Amino acid sequence: MSDFTAGYSGSRSKKNQIARYKWVVIAGIALGAILFQVYVPRFLGYLSYLELPLLVTVYFSLMRRSPTSGVLLGAAIGLAQDSLSANPLGMFGMVKTLVGYFAGTASQRMDVETPGSRLVLACFFFIFHQFFYWVLGRALLGQPITLELPQTLLMAVLNALVAVPLFHILDKLKVSD
Repeated sequence: MSDFTAGYSGSRSKKNQIARYKWVVIAGIALGAILFQVYVPRFLGYLSYLELPLLVTVYFSLMRRSPTSGVLLGAAIGLAQDSLSANPLGMFGMVKTLVGYFAGTASQRMDVETPGSRLVLACFFFIFHQFFYWVLGRALLGQPITLELPQTLLMAVLNALVAVPLFHILDKLKVSD
């Protein structure tokens, strides 16, 4: 079969396949990321820049290749994170819902299996997350939240550098067909 006819055979290519995970794995990883976000910075303050719930939302939204799955996962992770933090209930839920939707949509249009694309997407979605948190905090709550762009860009790069090996480790948990 030639490359020309392979695209019309009805089967998806390997890079466009939807990744499958056991629901227990997804729930356990999401819960672990949320607990990490809440408790680890209390003991190791220098790890407070890591936004693991966001990275988990981005990863599973990208790998499932579905905006609907991304919305549901983002909302669940965001609301769980809100319930364990001092932030107003719903802020992370709304922002991570948007991130899940746009990550799921982006994964339908581009290859998300390469480390380079994962690095760029993780960096972009961190900035996206921070920007929309700032917008919602100022618009809905009237809080005087500041968006410090240099600090946000640095934290985006650091989170993206953590995301690439984290995504590689999470790739090992896929259910093989």
